[in-house]
Amino acid sequence: MNRARLRLCVLLPLVVALLLPAGGPAQAQTNVDLQLVLAVDASGSVNDTRFELQKQGYAAAFRNPQVIKAIMSGGEQAIAVTMMQWTGPFMHVQVVPWMLLKDAASARAFGDAIAASQRELFGGGTSISGAIDQSLLLLSQSPFTSQRRAIDISGDGANTSGRSITKARDDAVRNGVSINGLPILSLEPLLDTYYYNYVIGGPGAFMIPAANYENFADAVVKKLILEIAANEDRPAMKQWGAVLAGTP
Repeated sequence: MNRARLRLCVLLPLVVALLLPAGGPAQAQTNVDLQLVLAVDASGSVNDTRFELQKQGYAAAFRNPQVIKAIMSGGEQAIAVTMMQWTGPFMHVQVVPWMLLKDAASARAFGDAIAASQRELFGGGTSISGAIDQSLLLLSQSPFTSQRRAIDISGDGANTSGRSITKARDDAVRNGVSINGLPILSLEPLLDTYYYNYVIGGPGAFMIPAANYENFADAVVKKLILEIAANEDRPAMKQWGAVLAGTP
């Protein structure tokens, strides 16, 4: 064996160890209750202050005892989650890799990973359809298996670029993926109606609007509890008013 190959054999295990998610090693084909992609808007309408409120809202949610309780309420008592930022049709960055959340420590580690992540995109349009397509790709690459797979789209604007939003939504639904929404109404007060008609879809799909970025953190907690604790016996809850009424 030559020296270059020997060095590779020695270094490869170290590289693999460094690339493992912070919440613990994610073994291939680990079964979980839910695989969830968090797709966060980083388009031009989201200034740095708004983006930080959005990011910290997600980080705090995964430290919330009620969200942790929801994670452990399923049959597998575990979920798998990743986070990506999105703007234009082909502008996406996975900022937190797939991580296994199975207890308070791993849920908080995921929250810490979100808090430590940096904004990678600063404009390029608003393509919800592109975000859905990229989320499907991330789900196809996940090292986990589950009965439920969902995309969690948060944003403050309607789809303005890329392919048809309804075609992207319908493709995801045909692949057995639900799309839930968290529209932020600061700039477009009727964005919740748009999300209801064009974005959300699939079994049990729902949305919870945030009136503004300052209310985003509370909306995220409510949404994640419903999203994570959902089961096949729960009736579809597309109407956001029903969702809010049923939230702990």
